[in-house]
Amino acid sequence: MANVLFVCLHNAGRSQMSRALFERAADGRHHADSAGTEPAERVHQEVVAVMRELGIDLAGRTPRLLERAQAEWADVVVTMGCGDECPYVPGKRYLDWDLPDPKGRSASEVRAVRDQIGRRIEQLLGELDAAEAGD
Repeated sequence: MANVLFVCLHNAGRSQMSRALFERAADGRHHADSAGTEPAERVHQEVVAVMRELGIDLAGRTPRLLERAQAEWADVVVTMGCGDECPYVPGKRYLDWDLPDPKGRSASEVRAVRDQIGRRIEQLLGELDAAEAGD
């Protein structure tokens, strides 16, 4: 079982969508968490709206500050726009997903980001499942 940490600047958009989509697709096979280097007060409303379309409710989630212990817990750290503020822990696998911040974007633009995250999640899960099968 792998632990995956999704990190973005505000933990109010990309990382929240990533965690939720990962948890649903992994169905308990792997664990996920998310955080931000400068957390917002709440998840972006445009993100809440497009995730509801998939039956995922993020309205009650609270953005959290990234702590080094989370990076140490993770086997894979997926960064999305946090730049040099993301902690580096030797021996961890890092992925940088270049995705636009959904804040203030139209519903169709946020859906496009959500769907791109979904495709990347499926690819990541395929890699994690294959690695576990090879152990």
